[in-house]
Amino acid sequence: MAILSAHTSLVRSLVFSPDGRSLVSGSADETIKLWDMQTGGVVKTFQGHTSQVHSVSISTDCTTIASGSYDKTIRLWNIQTGECYHIIKQLDVEINVCFSPLNSKLLISSSGGKIQQWDINGQRITSESDGCHIAFSLDGTQFVVCNKSVVEVQSPDSKTIVAKFSMPNLDITCCCVSPDNRLIAVTDVVNIYVWDITSLNPHLLETFIGHTTNITSLEFSSPSSLISTSWDRVIRFWQIGTLSIDPVPANPKATSLTLAPVESITLQAKDGIAISSHSDGVVRVWNISTGSCKASFQTQAKDPQQMDSCLTDSKLISVWYTDEKIYIWDAEKGELLRTVSVTMDRFGDDLRVSGNRSQVFCLNKQFIQAWSLWTGEVVGKVGFRFRYAGAFLTIDSLGVWIQVPIPEGIQGWDFGTIGSSPVQLSDTSRNGPHLDFIGGIRKNGSELPGIEDTVTKKIVLQLPSRLKVCRDAQWDGQYLVVGYGSGEVLILECNCVLY
Repeated sequence: MAILSAHTSLVRSLVFSPDGRSLVSGSADETIKLWDMQTGGVVKTFQGHTSQVHSVSISTDCTTIASGSYDKTIRLWNIQTGECYHIIKQLDVEINVCFSPLNSKLLISSSGGKIQQWDINGQRITSESDGCHIAFSLDGTQFVVCNKSVVEVQSPDSKTIVAKFSMPNLDITCCCVSPDNRLIAVTDVVNIYVWDITSLNPHLLETFIGHTTNITSLEFSSPSSLISTSWDRVIRFWQIGTLSIDPVPANPKATSLTLAPVESITLQAKDGIAISSHSDGVVRVWNISTGSCKASFQTQAKDPQQMDSCLTDSKLISVWYTDEKIYIWDAEKGELLRTVSVTMDRFGDDLRVSGNRSQVFCLNKQFIQAWSLWTGEVVGKVGFRFRYAGAFLTIDSLGVWIQVPIPEGIQGWDFGTIGSSPVQLSDTSRNGPHLDFIGGIRKNGSELPGIEDTVTKKIVLQLPSRLKVCRDAQWDGQYLVVGYGSGEVLILECNCVLY
């Protein structure tokens, strides 16, 4: 590991030379630097821009560096002498430059929504075309043009469109091509979308959510992994295709910055994931170690009144309630397994998949009823003494628990198997401390947001005020996963915080 230190301000752009011996960096300190990758030292510093450098590129013959700057110019630099031998004026401050991998004398730039081609002497070759971002594949056989929400993959020689897809309501700010030319990754400020372009109908493969502010660069590090940098000062590494399931991908509109409220959270720590189900029918799978969104999938749920999901036997199963029916959906096959008729209250009832992924629980008026997830048969039914509009279900390895935000409101049952009677559980048998939110929907009248041990009434962790009102939460003694009305998901590893 080496740290290259010479710039005096933010580094905005990096590119390796084709032979791998050198690295070119462009910085907000208005300079470009050429680095020797064997020694880690600066070979040359290129000075001349009067504002921060936004983009850099190096020609395939390693003789020329092109740079785009906020001073509204593209500069061409002779690597041997370090001199700027040509200046190309532009109309916009954000300028992207890219040398063709197949032609060391061809430079392509994007600025102000226009794409232009230049020769090595700074002369424009063709008329300008529309586009806000550009990228070449590693072998130069594909050229990607992004124009707001539309992405076109072209053949540089014939200008034939190889693939085309759109992401309505998104404004694409960056793109790149996988080394095997199978995938295109694009960003819309903070989210990353990976598209499969191997078929006649390109489709959204995965969505990565993690950066909190503008993504500045995006590159494939292998055919199945990405690296991204952002103004949030975090470098993130993303692994593509880690799920063994292949359900219907989510609608791009549903993965924009405005996320639908979370309906439920499922924590499956043994699988290293948490699953969030949203009110628009989208299901997201989260890596609990990295906090990144591994994938997003669109179910057939239309404005579900309650919803829950789980991953079992490599199948993503979603259940939801609407129109007086519970729908059980196999995402792997993209089809409904079955429906169960039941009447539920939109605002007072709840729906859950059991901890062993075999049953569906429904909190219905003044009783809980359970069905087999796989056959739809009734497993059991049990009533309880009280009725409260804020009641909800929680699941653990023992059974199902009904909770009401009043002192006497925690009861649990083990429903066992079909034909057996539900057995009531003691609250003291629950695994680990039970945590709940202070200041959330399920705790009314509190002023300070935090996490409370409901047995000892002790606040064990204080949360920022913006994380105050939650829609759902799951706790297993180590991880706490919380879903919000904003669509956000909070993942905390708490064993090192609480003990």
